[in-house]
Amino acid sequence: MRWKGRRQSSNIEDRRSSSAGGLGGLGGSSGGGLLRLLPAVFRLLGVKGTMVALLALGAYSYYSGGGFGDLLGGMTGGSASTTQGAPQGDVQQTAQEQELSEFVSVVLADTEETWHQLLEAQGTTYKEPRLVLFRGAVNTACGMGRAAMGPFYCPGDQKVYLDLSFFDDLARRHDAPGDFAQAYVIAHEVGHHVQTLLGISDEVQKARRGLGEAQANQLSVRQELQADCFAGIWGYHASRSRQLLERGDIEEGLNAASAIGDDRLQKETRGYVNQESFTHGSSAQRVHWFKTGLEKGTLSACNTFAADAS
Repeated sequence: MRWKGRRQSSNIEDRRSSSAGGLGGLGGSSGGGLLRLLPAVFRLLGVKGTMVALLALGAYSYYSGGGFGDLLGGMTGGSASTTQGAPQGDVQQTAQEQELSEFVSVVLADTEETWHQLLEAQGTTYKEPRLVLFRGAVNTACGMGRAAMGPFYCPGDQKVYLDLSFFDDLARRHDAPGDFAQAYVIAHEVGHHVQTLLGISDEVQKARRGLGEAQANQLSVRQELQADCFAGIWGYHASRSRQLLERGDIEEGLNAASAIGDDRLQKETRGYVNQESFTHGSSAQRVHWFKTGLEKGTLSACNTFAADAS
């Protein structure tokens, strides 16, 4: 990617010198188990508690199935914080971390260019999200987040959360190296922010209520695939309008989308695949929708809810 020397975003919130404190929680990372517990949780919490729990469910983790239990558990076991601004003290970082933080800032700035243009063209104001850099664990409006969940978006404070160590994990554990693979991760989470601004996230949460686990998971898959497609939309415009992409970048992004499909992750961690528990989509689905956004570059091409996402 031709990113060096380009504009950096003013929406980076660096909390890497802060400590998020201890991690409470339910333990484990199975979204399916949490969904089975939700009806009882809602009865105990009442109306206000239900709204808070739904906010926790709105935090979208890059990893399949990992974010919901951790965030809800963190919310009940620790205090949430929506404090903005720079952390106390200077951030101690290596030269590699410094370059990565600059890269993240440039990519975020470029997503701002794309979404301002596209949303304003249809009469919608784009409210830029903030991207929080953290290490290990972080307090959010959706509860406690941690690095093991991967990058995630919290609609409660409209922020993307990222531990830079994930990029090393992406390259080593998932065999998906490259700067455009990293940029895809950021653009996917920004895609969730766009869904929030357009009211799509609220509609999905409403539609999930009262559904069985398998049906609720299907809606989650369609929402995640749309975020992949939105990431592709950014790539389309970054390439054609600002010549940000270089030879080989598209392949890096598609490889990353394939590497974190539910089927591939389940096979690696469990040794078997259970399609009913998918929350993000298979490798083939994620590649298809990311590629659709890359090729079409329009919001209308990303209606994963109306299309056959199989």
